Amino acid sequence: MSEIPIPFDTVLDVCGHKHRRIVLATLANQQQSVSKTDLTSAIAKHNHHMPLAETADEIVTQIQTSLQHVHLPKLAEAGFIQYDLEGQVVEPTAQVGREESHLSAILAMDSELPTI
Repeated sequence: MSEIPIPFDTVLDVCGHKHRRIVLATLANQQQSVSKTDLTSAIAKHNHHMPLAETADEIVTQIQTSLQHVHLPKLAEAGFIQYDLEGQVVEPTAQVGREESHLSAILAMDSELPTI
């Protein structure tokens, strides 16, 4: 885990996709580890305005695949999360706390996200 602050351009890049903003907002609200299923549910709720149980299987699969192969790796590479692939658990790193003011300002601009 790096102690070097994350460059602001990296913060902007990471926040450039709504799924990653939802993941970061969910982690900030929970302030603890979150399962991949809970993150899938949060994305379904925000993007499709329905609970996970009512979301089409095809959409759930698309969300889970994009989390697994795109969004979680990008967040981990930037130093915002640690992801237990086997346990399917996502944990915020200390970097989330260090970058909280930047993240809060960026996430606050997306009025559809839960307040952090």
